[in-house]
Amino acid sequence: MMQLFEAVPAAGQPSLALHGGAGSRTQELSLTEGAPYAHGLRAAYQAGWQVLAAGGAALDAVCASVAVLEDDPLFNAGRGASLTATGQAELDASVMTGAGRAGAVAAAHRARNPVQLARAIMEQTDHVLLVDPDVEFLKAHGLEVAEPGWFVTEHRRRQLEKVLTGRAAAARHGTVGAVARDTSGRVAAATSTGGIVGQSDGRVGDTPIIGAGVYARDQLAAISCTGHGEAFIRGVIAHDVAARVKYAGATLAGAVRATFAEELTRRGSDGGLVAVGGDGRIVVAHNAPAMFSARGPGPDPELTL
Repeated sequence: MMQLFEAVPAAGQPSLALHGGAGSRTQELSLTEGAPYAHGLRAAYQAGWQVLAAGGAALDAVCASVAVLEDDPLFNAGRGASLTATGQAELDASVMTGAGRAGAVAAAHRARNPVQLARAIMEQTDHVLLVDPDVEFLKAHGLEVAEPGWFVTEHRRRQLEKVLTGRAAAARHGTVGAVARDTSGRVAAATSTGGIVGQSDGRVGDTPIIGAGVYARDQLAAISCTGHGEAFIRGVIAHDVAARVKYAGATLAGAVRATFAEELTRRGSDGGLVAVGGDGRIVVAHNAPAMFSARGPGPDPELTL
């Protein structure tokens, strides 16, 4: 059953929402450690809110929030990412501004914060999507480099072993992301993930695919998704939500409900998203059993675990 939360900021107030992944409560996102997850979500929200409260840009806010989640080993992005079948951490990320600029990276191995790499691709190259840029590229663009082993945690090693030996199912919904609208009315979105536990090396989900895992347009919406990546790609979920608002005149909440019903639930897939409208309205929704999220408006977020 789909759950949807909606909030409206006061006039002139910025908006921020983020997610830490959606899935089953018996899978990777166990609620037995609710307090540490809550702390991580709150820290990520505060990093983004401080940017917005100071009059900063939506892009800076979402990148700040996602970078905190990438550095937190509890979440499936950056350090602590899920591991491939051969024990590698392959990291995907994307960013998009409401002006239509976008950058993304797939299967990165050496960028400490993949979201910052995606931003550098957007701002410092003529490209949108790169696959595993080398260390020289990272250094040339002022990005922090990490050894591959830095991303791998003991928890993820044990998790991979259980999946490969058939003692656990692969968690398919670990992704982090954020959306924001700043005081100038600009919107932005960012998404980052380590993918699916035990996935084939080189597998890429929806996170770095513009229009699938992330999308943003000023005066319309910014969306960051988490879920069964292949289904989100096939349904072009983030763009589908925005298109329903733009072309069908749907409300943001109505567009989210319709997209989930037609492109996910009907096809037997699940996941979630966070979205902010051009008017600052916040929508957090999921049809998975649970989703970690933090949302405004205001400096003290409302959390869902």
